[in-house]
Amino acid sequence: MKLIIVSGRSGSGKSTALHVLEDLGYYCIDNLPIGLLFPLTREAANQTAPGRLDKMAVSIDARNLSGELANFEEIHRKLRRDEIQVEVIYLDADDQSLLQRFHATRRKHPLSDDKTSLREAISNEKELLEPLSKLADLHINTKGLSMYELRDMVKQRVAGRKDQELALLFQSFGFKHGVPLDSDYVFDVRCLPNPYWDHSLRKFTGLDQPVIEFLEAEPASTKMVNDLIGFLESWIPSFADSNRSYMTISIGCTGGQHRSVYICEQLGRHFRETCSNVQVRHAELPHLQARKEV
Repeated sequence: MKLIIVSGRSGSGKSTALHVLEDLGYYCIDNLPIGLLFPLTREAANQTAPGRLDKMAVSIDARNLSGELANFEEIHRKLRRDEIQVEVIYLDADDQSLLQRFHATRRKHPLSDDKTSLREAISNEKELLEPLSKLADLHINTKGLSMYELRDMVKQRVAGRKDQELALLFQSFGFKHGVPLDSDYVFDVRCLPNPYWDHSLRKFTGLDQPVIEFLEAEPASTKMVNDLIGFLESWIPSFADSNRSYMTISIGCTGGQHRSVYICEQLGRHFRETCSNVQVRHAELPHLQARKEV
């Protein structure tokens, strides 16, 4: 039986992820007490039971007892010994994004009360969920993602890959906005010539032909792409052989609009030739689009 455990801080999109899995045929349970994982999975995987399940997804959050959360590593180990195929997906965002989401929806944080502010509750929740975070097979940073973008990401990265296949995500970002939380590898391409300083190119992004032509004309850009391809082709098989299911490779430049976008697109195009589950995401472009529309 395949079991997907969805966790993460409140407001990060756990319910959206669980709904996607339900649409994909998983039997889903929200806010499951950790102590019920063993009886639930054993009954669901019982070969003789009429209601045997092949795919199940459960959401586990900070409303569990802190002692049970602290023991998650041992629980995770026992589930694997029972020959259950377990994947842990952990969703999160930066504190400011979570604060804004709670203020926008006017929801009450499950850990806040008359003695604990919203900011303190968000910080405390991160500490409580650390045992799940550190064992996660996939971290998803939902900062800047709409509900629809998150749905597409979960659908492609989780359901769009075959069993034992490594799902690759190449994402561009701007260092001035912070390094993405879900990065496995981070590469800095700020050493490349910057199209931003050409006023005729400033309004474009790394997806636009004028910027592409500018960077393709620079030998350093070609060398950077080839060196990254060589490094990743050497090491990705080792990650796959160690039973990794997901890998997130972040490419950063100053603002996340030109150089990192171009490099990500080149890497995604190359690896799609040999890997069936490759996704490219540009963290800062939604913000750029919003500014253009104002």
